[in-house]
Amino acid sequence: MATPETLLANLEQLQEQLQETLEQQDWEQLSRLNAQVRPTVEPIMSEVEQGRLSATLVREHLEALNRFVSEANSAAAKARDEARASLQGVSQNRNAAKTYQDVSSNRQR
Repeated sequence: MATPETLLANLEQLQEQLQETLEQQDWEQLSRLNAQVRPTVEPIMSEVEQGRLSATLVREHLEALNRFVSEANSAAAKARDEARASLQGVSQNRNAAKTYQDVSSNRQR
């Protein structure tokens, strides 16, 4: 079994990877890393319950993780909105082109 220090180091490393991945907006990798959060945090919580890790120290790490989650949610919502706007622009351009084509076809008759 890993030492409490190793468990915290693993959490810190995961948090760094999550932050880097968010900055790169690599949503697939972020999803894969997100799946590692619970398996990383659960043994830490067990160590706190057994008194081998400071609850205050762990709380600080979990608060940082919570801030990251809020930041990631905001970034994901922004990316989603940008993608939606881009798709709406494509749709509007397609509709305008179709309308122009219809009008041009009617003039040639």
